[in-house]
Amino acid sequence: MTETIHITIENQHGEINQLEIPDGINLSLMEVLKASEYDILATCGGMALCATCHIQVLEGMDALEPLSDAELDMLDTLPDANDQSRLACQIRLNPSLDGLKIRVFGNN
Repeated sequence: MTETIHITIENQHGEINQLEIPDGINLSLMEVLKASEYDILATCGGMALCATCHIQVLEGMDALEPLSDAELDMLDTLPDANDQSRLACQIRLNPSLDGLKIRVFGNN
């Protein structure tokens, strides 16, 4: 039986949507957001080199892996980053993320 990961996403306009992602797809949150047509540039392709997939974690931060040095370095370059900021490219989807709530900033 495949579990489903439910993620709540607030976009830059304040609209809230639910994503249901099947467990085991082996993608990053950035890849799922791009495939779901969210305004995520992800210029570097998920290498933690550009910070254009910056998100804010509203609920579920404790379920995420700790920040890597590369991710922390990129977040330090963002004027609007805070303690809830993460790079979506560095978040691998797994069942422990069920119930995650995030805000995407968009790049327009």
